[in-house]
Amino acid sequence: MIMYFLFDGFFDVPEWQNFYALVFFLIYISSVMGNILIIITIILNIHLHIPMYFFVLNLSIVDLGQVTVIIPKVIANSLMKTKIILYSHCAAQMFSYALFAASEFFLLTVMAYDRYVAICHPLQYETLMDRSRCIQMASCAWMGGILTAILHTGATFANTFCSNVINQFFCDIPEILRLSCSDMYLIEIGAIVLTASLYFACFVFIVTTYGQIFKAIIKISSVKVRQKAFSTCLPHLIVVSLFFFFGSFAYFRPINRTPSQMDLVAAIAYSVVPPCMNPVIYSMRNKDIKQGLWKLIAWRFFRGKKLPHAVSLNLSHA
Repeated sequence: MIMYFLFDGFFDVPEWQNFYALVFFLIYISSVMGNILIIITIILNIHLHIPMYFFVLNLSIVDLGQVTVIIPKVIANSLMKTKIILYSHCAAQMFSYALFAASEFFLLTVMAYDRYVAICHPLQYETLMDRSRCIQMASCAWMGGILTAILHTGATFANTFCSNVINQFFCDIPEILRLSCSDMYLIEIGAIVLTASLYFACFVFIVTTYGQIFKAIIKISSVKVRQKAFSTCLPHLIVVSLFFFFGSFAYFRPINRTPSQMDLVAAIAYSVVPPCMNPVIYSMRNKDIKQGLWKLIAWRFFRGKKLPHAVSLNLSHA
C-alpha cells in the first residue's frame, strides 16, 4: 500500500531548489497581495457593492485558495530538499485544487450572465440580480466546485497504483492517473468526460451570451456608453480566455504514459498564472476597481493629513 508520493522532474536538481523557492515565493506573495487588495477594496468601497463586484470578490477568494493549496508545499519541498507528500495530503491537495478550479469556472459562467442582464436587460437588472439571487448563484458555483472535487478525487484515488513517483510539483489528476495499473482509471476518465461536457456547455453559454451582449453594444448610439459597456466586459473575457486556454491544454489531452518537461510547463501555466494575472487584469482594465484602489491607498497614507483637493473630493463621495 502506497503511503506517500514522490515528486520527480521538478525537484531533481538540488542546486536550483533555492532559486525555485524564491521564484514561487514571489509569485505567491504577489498573487496573495493582489487578490487580498481586490477583496478589501470591494468590501470597503460602498460603490462597489453591486452584483458584478460581488462575483469578482468570490473570484479573488477562489484564486487565493488555488495558489495556497499548491505553492506553499512547493516552497517547503524546495527549501527542505525533499520530494515527499503523504498519500492523505496528496488527496487533500487534489480535492482542494479541483474545488477551487471548478468553482472559478462556474463563477465565470455566472459572471457572463450578470453582464448579459446588465447590458441587454438594464431595466430588469435590479429585479433579476437582487441580493438573494446573487447569493444563490454564487452558492451554486461553490457547490458545483465541491461536487466536482468529490467526484474526481474519489474516482482518482479508487485506483491501484503501481508507482508513487509523480512527474509534477503537485498532485494533479493526469499525473496521478499515469501511475494507475488497474482498469479503475476508466472511472476517472468517465468523470473527466462528464466534467468536460459540463464545461463545454458552460463555455457555449458564455460564447452565446457574449454574442447577445456585443449585438446590444453595437446598437448603443452613444460612443461613451458603448465604451463603458465594453470595458466592463473586457476583463471577464480575458480571464475566461486564460482559464479555458490553459485548462484545455492541460486536461483535454490524451494521457501520455511517458512524462515530459512540457507537462511541468503546462502545469505552471494553468495552476499559477491565472490566479496571479486575474487581479492585474481587473485592476488595470476596470475603471471602478482602479478608482477604488486609489481611494483605499489615499485613505491609508493620507489619513490624518490634509489631502490634495482631487483626492479629498473622491473620498468625500466614497
